[in-house]
Amino acid sequence: MKTIDWTRDELVAYILLFAANSDFKEDNKERNVILSKVDRRTFQDIHDEFDADNDYQGIKKIMVSLEQHNYTKDDIDMLLADIKILFFSDGEFNILERNMLKSLKRLFKTV
Repeated sequence: MKTIDWTRDELVAYILLFAANSDFKEDNKERNVILSKVDRRTFQDIHDEFDADNDYQGIKKIMVSLEQHNYTKDDIDMLLADIKILFFSDGEFNILERNMLKSLKRLFKTV
């Protein structure tokens, strides 16, 4: 895949949107968590892109962008902590969210 020209904030927004949609619903509390990390314009632009992508495209974009931004283990750990906050924001950490967290941890280990 060619390079992705996302900023770090755009990457974070995309990853959090990807995670938020793991249970096929994105509620207001999850949106608020994402908006606490990025500005509204970035959120909307990335949300439009996210809506147009399938899961495969999304994963490829995430992996390419993580490498482009030279994410370290500490960066990945902070990202995973943000994902956990996102998952717990609605007071529920369901099986789909748990599976997504496991999958993202495995995926991020390859970076």
